[in-house]
Amino acid sequence: MGEAIGPVLAPAVAVALSPLPLIAVLLILASPRGRANGLAFTAGWVLGLAAVVAAVVAAGLALDPADRAPTWPSWLKLALGAALLVLAAEQWRNRPRPGHVTAPPAWLLGIDRLTPARSAGLAVALVVTRPRTLLAAVGGAASIAAARPGTGAMAVASAVLVLIGSLGTLLPLAVQLRGADRAAHSMGEWRAWTAAHNAAIMIAVPLVLGADYLGSALAGLT
Repeated sequence: MGEAIGPVLAPAVAVALSPLPLIAVLLILASPRGRANGLAFTAGWVLGLAAVVAAVVAAGLALDPADRAPTWPSWLKLALGAALLVLAAEQWRNRPRPGHVTAPPAWLLGIDRLTPARSAGLAVALVVTRPRTLLAAVGGAASIAAARPGTGAMAVASAVLVLIGSLGTLLPLAVQLRGADRAAHSMGEWRAWTAAHNAAIMIAVPLVLGADYLGSALAGLT
């Protein structure tokens, strides 16, 4: 089981550190229908991430079910690693300059008008349309399929990937459900931290994960 869980930890943390879902859930929880929409958003994120992981694992097993040492995960990670490094370079080039204000995404301006169904749909969209999240999830799922540790171990490793990758939405929701006073203070701190370190996270996470994928791919191919 360890050979399946170990390689998914880095991509799982990379998914969890995605700033946009954290910002989205914090704003949703602070909206008039915060609890209902927050529950729907978190459920949509977990289910969307689980669907991506399950699809990649199933596709990987179907590629060559008899091969105990497939090479396709190494080629896939080579491509994913290169793509992540390109994303990191692009983020560095487009990083905020002093005195420059970056306009927020249009969907953030409509947070107060969301319904539970739209909140869940927004979460799924953030999973499948954000390259940093999707590339990290695909790479982690490919590692599970490549390890082929058995059905039970693959299920556990997939659950670990989804659970850790969902902490950015699960933790704010848990704090909100525990109590309004503590939630307001904690979420204010999280919003401030995310705003202060958003650019650094968007550069560092794909850079580190891309290097990790490239190293793993080169080791597998050589």
